[in-house]
Amino acid sequence: MNNSRIVAVMLAAIFILISSPSLLSAESGGSYKIGSGDVLEIVTWKEPDFSREAVLVRTDGFISFPLLNDVQAAGLTPTQLKKSLEAGLKDYVSTPEVTVTIVESGSQRFYILGEVVNTGEYPLVKHLTVLQAFALAGGFTEWASKDEILVLRKENGKDVTIRVDYKEIADGQNLEQNVKIKADDTVIVP
Repeated sequence: MNNSRIVAVMLAAIFILISSPSLLSAESGGSYKIGSGDVLEIVTWKEPDFSREAVLVRTDGFISFPLLNDVQAAGLTPTQLKKSLEAGLKDYVSTPEVTVTIVESGSQRFYILGEVVNTGEYPLVKHLTVLQAFALAGGFTEWASKDEILVLRKENGKDVTIRVDYKEIADGQNLEQNVKIKADDTVIVP
């Protein structure tokens, strides 16, 4: 399969993901970590006064919730936040049953800069790889240096640089360079 066909297939798959919000929203469990900018739906079964459709996670990582005031949300999974809310609501509801759903994943973004058609900020869809990021950005410009691409990320508080050679990946070599993009990664195409 030639490179233009690969890019076309990847663009079609990404379009399907982006045009289906239900595929982008995280499930109530799993390993998704809530972050600042996420919008949550919190439903307490049979308790409309303790249910909210659009709860924004503030930049300080907290949400505001009736009677509980400020509740830490950032850094927790939806399941952990559910348990925290249920514990807090036990003083007001005999057996609270809370569901936390990610409505909008505002904290899960990455950036692509340099010699791509559309630089900017993009939503991080599940298991997005570097090659798929290039497809989202519309591909390379004619001046792109495809063998000197950098992925900048923070891991454990330290800056990490990952070198990517698109030409090698396209030739089927060193496929481990097609790393998964993580939240807040910056991809630079010189």
